[in-house]
Amino acid sequence: MEPKIPDINQELIALCIRGDRVAQYRLYKQYSLTMYNLCLRMVSNRTEAEDLLQEAFVKMFRELPSFRGQSTLGAWLRRIVINQCLNHIRRQKPVFVELDDKEVTDPADPDVSFNNITADEIHQAILLLPEGARVVCLLHLLEGYRHSDIAGILGISESTSKSQYRRAVGLLQESLIRRVYDK
Repeated sequence: MEPKIPDINQELIALCIRGDRVAQYRLYKQYSLTMYNLCLRMVSNRTEAEDLLQEAFVKMFRELPSFRGQSTLGAWLRRIVINQCLNHIRRQKPVFVELDDKEVTDPADPDVSFNNITADEIHQAILLLPEGARVVCLLHLLEGYRHSDIAGILGISESTSKSQYRRAVGLLQESLIRRVYDK
């Protein structure tokens, strides 16, 4: 059995399990913005992101009695949010375009400085990626999934996952380079 990880929210968790609405609201306020941003990155539609966030919190509160503390509550909730988003994406059947290696853009010019690019500009560039490439990029780059795992989750080949990732990175670089030169 894995050891329990101490969580600063233990009191709130206990109150939530007992149905305390104030404690539930406090946990919601603590994590909602971060989890909403994760949902928005995954689905790129504000209404869908809001719906997925609500579904994830409902699921978290329903399953809170089974929370074993083998991770922090935030990490556990993040996993629930990602799974909600992935289930939604699977139902939508995103399009994954098969690419030849020669179609993938080369890395950006090393002389270009991205120091003046804001987090919001990066977020906007991510939202503009084609859905399949965006999902693979987020899972691999931000969530640390291996391409073999992404392939299994999304029902695509590992090579498709890798090419979609390279495509996403190339498109992000192109978009951000344009922003640098437009400033």
